[in-house]
Amino acid sequence: VQLQASGGGLVQPGGSLRLSCAASGFTWDSSAIGWFRQAPGKEREGVLCINDNSSRTYYADSVKGRFTVSRDNAKNTVYLQMNSLQPEDAAVYYCATDPRRGYGSSSFDYLCRKAEFGRWGQGTQVTVSS
Repeated sequence: VQLQASGGGLVQPGGSLRLSCAASGFTWDSSAIGWFRQAPGKEREGVLCINDNSSRTYYADSVKGRFTVSRDNAKNTVYLQMNSLQPEDAAVYYCATDPRRGYGSSSFDYLCRKAEFGRWGQGTQVTVSS
């Protein structure tokens, strides 16, 4: 299982960026998707997660209405579209998946919020600055 995140960079406040996460060894269309971030001096936090059957989506309050997830099954790649970026969104962003199944909504939200997914890719840096 491998996950490869990319697409980070420097963007001005108010701008947009799309991160990609290509996977091998499993397929995104039947797996939980997780995007996380970690800013310097802070704990890793869940940004946006979708469970394996897409019945549950967790959004961090700070990104609601600005960040969305999509996937391209043909490319086995998921994307994190980030709009209206602010300096507080600057962080290293990670994609992850988790092989567990059957957790309830509150349990899934906890796994995302606490960044307790099981399989991780390397991070990609997002810098928001004028």
